[in-house]
Amino acid sequence: MRCPFCGAQDTKVIDSRLAGEGDQIRRRRQCAVCQERFTTYETAELNLPRVVKHDGSRTPFDGRKLRSGMMRALEKRPVSTEQVEAAINHITRKLTASGDREIASLEIGEMVMDELKTLDQVAYVRFASVYRKFEDVNAFREEIDRLESQPGPEARRQQMDLLSRDKKDK
Repeated sequence: MRCPFCGAQDTKVIDSRLAGEGDQIRRRRQCAVCQERFTTYETAELNLPRVVKHDGSRTPFDGRKLRSGMMRALEKRPVSTEQVEAAINHITRKLTASGDREIASLEIGEMVMDELKTLDQVAYVRFASVYRKFEDVNAFREEIDRLESQPGPEARRQQMDLLSRDKKDK
């Protein structure tokens, strides 16, 4: 690793530890020439599938677009950055694990909606209204009726807490 201060090639790792959710390694390095210290992060290079768009064109998967779309839907909603990052990581892991070389943008959109549904129902409806191109109020009403028939994110979390406690009691 080249020293960012003097450009020397000779640096040594003085500390390594896991970072993020365990999918990164944080390394403290020291330059053998100028003795300056700096931090690097190492992540696995993932082979994510290419995205096949509606018009048939193909583009590389772009995590920034995924984050941007989710953040737009979650704007001014009570969802933490950690929850958003966990949802993005969950989608990315699904894409990597699929082993597919290509995936339709529609499938990615469905994955995003699944994640948003568990995070925040308002954000889910916002995203769905753009993604599914709602034409009128009835389309909104149908989607909201469908949401009301399912338990909300908070109810699901409480159910998961109860399940966790039951396992601990046994």
